[in-house]
Amino acid sequence: MTIRSSENPPSASEAASRRGFRASADDADDADGELRPISHGVNEEAVVVAASRTPVEDGPRKRKRGQNEGSIYQRKNGLWVSAVDLGWEGGKRKRKYLYGKTRREVADKLTEALAKRQRGLSVHVERQTLEQFLTRWLEDEVKPNREPKTHESYESTVRLHIIPDLGRYQLVKLTPQHVQALLRRKEGTDLSPRSVQYIRTVLRIALNRALKWDLVGRNVAALVDPPKVEREEIRPWTLAEAMRFRDVAREDRLGALFTVALALGLRKGEALGLRWEDVDLPGATLHVRHQLQRTKDRGLVLKTPKTAKSRRTLSLPAPIVDAIRAHHVRQLEERLIAGGRWADAGFVFATTIGTPIEPSNVNKHFARLVAAAGVPYRRFHDQRHWCATLLLAQKVPPRVVMELLGHTQIATTMDLYGHVLDEDRRAAADLMGRFFEAPADGATGTT
Repeated sequence: MTIRSSENPPSASEAASRRGFRASADDADDADGELRPISHGVNEEAVVVAASRTPVEDGPRKRKRGQNEGSIYQRKNGLWVSAVDLGWEGGKRKRKYLYGKTRREVADKLTEALAKRQRGLSVHVERQTLEQFLTRWLEDEVKPNREPKTHESYESTVRLHIIPDLGRYQLVKLTPQHVQALLRRKEGTDLSPRSVQYIRTVLRIALNRALKWDLVGRNVAALVDPPKVEREEIRPWTLAEAMRFRDVAREDRLGALFTVALALGLRKGEALGLRWEDVDLPGATLHVRHQLQRTKDRGLVLKTPKTAKSRRTLSLPAPIVDAIRAHHVRQLEERLIAGGRWADAGFVFATTIGTPIEPSNVNKHFARLVAAAGVPYRRFHDQRHWCATLLLAQKVPPRVVMELLGHTQIATTMDLYGHVLDEDRRAAADLMGRFFEAPADGATGTT
């Protein structure tokens, strides 16, 4: 046996023979000559195939792309595409495809997508439309967590104004330009600027939720400026007009309802939601604890006010106590007449059989009394304006007025209800006139 040291490596022919190859005649001079397989019962085809699978690299080995790291390639039409593997869901492999005009653009999108996946965030694999998202948002988010009237308002705005124009667009492809075009189209209709502003508000609230759910990367509605809305100055009744309405309302079956609302600035739902347990006539106080509202799904419902400030205790002026007492006597008489038909729900202001009063019927009844009094038409809610204005004109501190009206911020009180009556405005002008007409005591006439 011949033993070779590392200084004497085997010749090319010997090495080839050990591997099952025969060197050509030129191997003595060229160690890289062609090697022909030797047949020793070995399948020559298998040897050739195996050799062809051996990787031959001229440079350093390239790092393989890791599992689920995504890939970038170019289509025949020149568009660059990146595919991010999101794993398996429901027995199907899910991928997110990203597109761009350049490789760098797609690479940036891929980096962002992989970073989101690393943080456990969604990579927006869903292709839901805005209509699909808004439908889900109304059902899963608004309906369980907001007041019924709020849900109805949002739902009608979405159904009538947003979905017909934008519902077909994919949620992730919605742009500020789409929202801006929607608002411009709505401004060309008979909708008021405030109504158009409300459309944007509802869409902005919805897309805020989409942002929190990581369904979109930005809130496109928030990037669009809202329409300008000029606040319409609400002119409350003058003192003489309010007194004429008061005199007509006194003789009406529901006169106490309008008298209480006018004197205390109650909202319509608060007045209709009063029950006798909320009224303390000996103590001359009234507790606002509920609101009566009509909803599309549940009909008339009695609910608690949505803010702590709205749940309040009010002191009753003596004439208002007398009006409520007279109303109580009238209701007892109606109860006797109704007999078994009386529904004892305990409402202070009820129908002739004790059931709660439909809010829309109150509006009609109020309009008839306004016409009978011969005063300018005002909404039921405008009685709050008159109440607040009168109190402020009588120098009642704004914070006290805020508490009486149930506002959460004093700025709301001053902004909405700090109107100045014509009489008070005239008095201020007269005072200023007297200031400039009166001579200064001890004036010399020189400067």
